[in-house]
Amino acid sequence: MVQVKEFRVVMPMSLEEYRVAQTYMVLKMQQQSTNEAEGVEVLENRPFEDDVYGKGQYTSKLYRLQSKAPSWLTTLAPKDALVHERGILECIPQISYTNIFSLLFAKWISYFSVIKCPYFSKLCVTIETVHLEDNGKSENVHGLNKEQLKARQVEFIDITLPTTDCWSYAVGSRDFDFTKFKSEKTSRGPLLEGWQDKCDPVMTAYKLVTINAPYWGFGCKLEQALLAGERALFVESHRNCFAWIDEWFGMTMEQLSELEEQGDCLLNQKIGKPVLLTDTEDCESRFPDNNKTHLQQVVKT
Repeated sequence: MVQVKEFRVVMPMSLEEYRVAQTYMVLKMQQQSTNEAEGVEVLENRPFEDDVYGKGQYTSKLYRLQSKAPSWLTTLAPKDALVHERGILECIPQISYTNIFSLLFAKWISYFSVIKCPYFSKLCVTIETVHLEDNGKSENVHGLNKEQLKARQVEFIDITLPTTDCWSYAVGSRDFDFTKFKSEKTSRGPLLEGWQDKCDPVMTAYKLVTINAPYWGFGCKLEQALLAGERALFVESHRNCFAWIDEWFGMTMEQLSELEEQGDCLLNQKIGKPVLLTDTEDCESRFPDNNKTHLQQVVKT
C-alpha cells in the first residue's frame, strides 16, 4: 500500500530567512553526523535551469547511516545495502501568469527530492516541498487530484513539542525547550502555546512524502519505518533551524554558498571519498582563509 503523507512545519521566520537557516542547518548537521565510518558523501552540487522548474540548484548526496537503521531492517539486508542516494532539486519557479499557481510562485521556494536505494530497487520515495508565507492553513498546495487527496494524510508538526520515539533518538534529537528560549539577535521567542497564530514573520514548509515499497511480507513495515524516519528528520532539522538562529542570522546566501562548497569538500575527505574539487590541495588553495578549523567556527559544531 502506497503511503502518502503531508507534513506541515510552521516556522517563526520569513522565507528569505528560512533559506539561510536551512542551508546553515544542513551544513552543520552533515558535519556532525559524518566520520570515517559513515555519513554524507556529496556526489554533485550544481546550478540548473529548466523550462518547468525555473532556475535552481541540483544536489546529489550518498547517505551511509547504517547505525541509524532499525534492527529488524539490518537482519533483512547486508550493511552495505543500507545506503541510499538522495537527489534534490531546489527550485525558485519563474512567475507565469498563465499558470493557475502564479500567485503562489512569487511566494514560494520548492524542493523535489527522490531517494534511491540500489538494494531495494523497487522502493520509491519522493518528497515534494513547498514553502509559503503562511501559518500552515493553505490547502492542496501540491495540486493533488481527488484520488490523491483521498489517500493523503496531513500532520501538523509543532517544533516546540518534545519527541520520544526511537527514530528521534537515532536522528539525534536534542533536549531543547523553546518555551524558555529567546533569540538574542532577533528577540524572537519564547514559543508558547498557540505561537503559530501569533508570530510575525511566519512561514510553513509543506512536505508531501510518498513511499511505495512493493515487497511481500515486509513492504508495509518498511514504508511505515521510512515515513517515521522522515518525520523525525523534519522535526529535528526544523528545531535546529530555529535553535541556531543566533548563529546564522545576518549571514548571506553568498557567504553560505562558499561555506557549502568548502563543507562538501571536507565531508568527502572525512568519509574517505574523492572531493568534488580536483584534489585536497585544490580545496585548500581555494579556501586559504577558510580551513577546517574556520569552518567549524562559522558552522559551530
